[in-house]
Amino acid sequence: MKTLYDTVAEFISGDWGAEAKCADSPQSAYCIRAADVVPIETHDYSAIPERFVSQNSFTQRQLRKGDIVIEKSGGSPTQSTGRVVYISQSLLSAKRNIICSNFCTAIRIKPQWDPYFVYQYWRQVYNTGVFFNYEGKTSGLKNLQLEVALKSIPVPEIDLPTQLRIAGVLGSIDEKIELNRKKIAELEALAKSIYDYWFVQFDFPDANGKPYKSSGGKMVWNEQLKREVPEGWNIGTIGDMGEIVSGGTPSTSNASYWSSQGIAWITPKDLSVTSNKYIRHGEHDISANGLHNSSAQLMPRKSVMLSTRAPIGYIAVADCDLCTNQGFKSIVPNKNFGSEFIYYAVSAMIPFIKSLGVGSTFAEVSKSSLSSVQSILPPQHICSRFDEIASSIGNERLRCELEIENVVELRDVLLPLLMNRQVVVG
Repeated sequence: MKTLYDTVAEFISGDWGAEAKCADSPQSAYCIRAADVVPIETHDYSAIPERFVSQNSFTQRQLRKGDIVIEKSGGSPTQSTGRVVYISQSLLSAKRNIICSNFCTAIRIKPQWDPYFVYQYWRQVYNTGVFFNYEGKTSGLKNLQLEVALKSIPVPEIDLPTQLRIAGVLGSIDEKIELNRKKIAELEALAKSIYDYWFVQFDFPDANGKPYKSSGGKMVWNEQLKREVPEGWNIGTIGDMGEIVSGGTPSTSNASYWSSQGIAWITPKDLSVTSNKYIRHGEHDISANGLHNSSAQLMPRKSVMLSTRAPIGYIAVADCDLCTNQGFKSIVPNKNFGSEFIYYAVSAMIPFIKSLGVGSTFAEVSKSSLSSVQSILPPQHICSRFDEIASSIGNERLRCELEIENVVELRDVLLPLLMNRQVVVG
């Protein structure tokens, strides 16, 4: 019986290195940490930090296309270790000189095995939760007993041509996901640029359809903001945009408060594992009984959710009626401001909002602090027009997000069927 260990040609250990100070240094490399797994899967390569490593370390540890990086330690109590990253050509094109951190280990695959096939098989095994069986603890952190896991998990003995066909099917699905993610990034950049053009540069369309400030629109000095703003615009607070709603958690000891298909209940963890802007469900739902017997509040679709602790700064728009845990202070828009305007206005303030966090165990922004954050409040007709345009862009983004969810579901159904040869390619 072959095991995952039999697919490995070489183990490549990690190296944390030191913080980079010069991007042009030949000893500088991008270092993949356990925290980078999800950003890399969503092609958010900007999250990968650059580090200084020794010349000897760099030479021995530099990764290349087809290598697989394994999260070895550092998993949270609710997250198994063993997540993997495939070193693709697109990643190498975006980031030169890649190594993995000492919280990870990379493996290089033998020639008789297709690396992408092994990567997909590893993902299937991980999805079963099997890696919980191979974890110990080192200095309080989960630590994957990698060699034990590799030698204990059987791998199907499939010839290389069949591996390539399976990898091709799964790869085409991943390509579709990537295309949609690129489109989402383009749509987000478009919406954000319109917001900046209208509400930062103040070149929103004037009564004649011309850019306001560039066409000589009257600007007045605002002492509160220490800058000029368009004449007639008000200065207010986030609290003026809508009702600030705190979340809550039903008692976990009462099973009747929870449901497999109940009321959507969102936690910061749910937003940490998705790049979606529009949210419909999290990992857990609560029941009507749980809602009525906790401080959680049901909010209408289009409410803007902002995590205000553990961590501060996740932001999303509710795509259905839902509630959150106490890690959020959400904004239910009033009649003068739409959710799209609030989403981009608050997104621009997140660095400042983070600075308001206080607390000894973890920083938290209070309801009163968030509510009092100052903001420009444009006239209603301008906000409404922006919301119309941004909502049109947002609807296309939502379509792409839903399509990704459907394709991911298809991939996750196909993956074990292909690996177990219950479905044959070609």
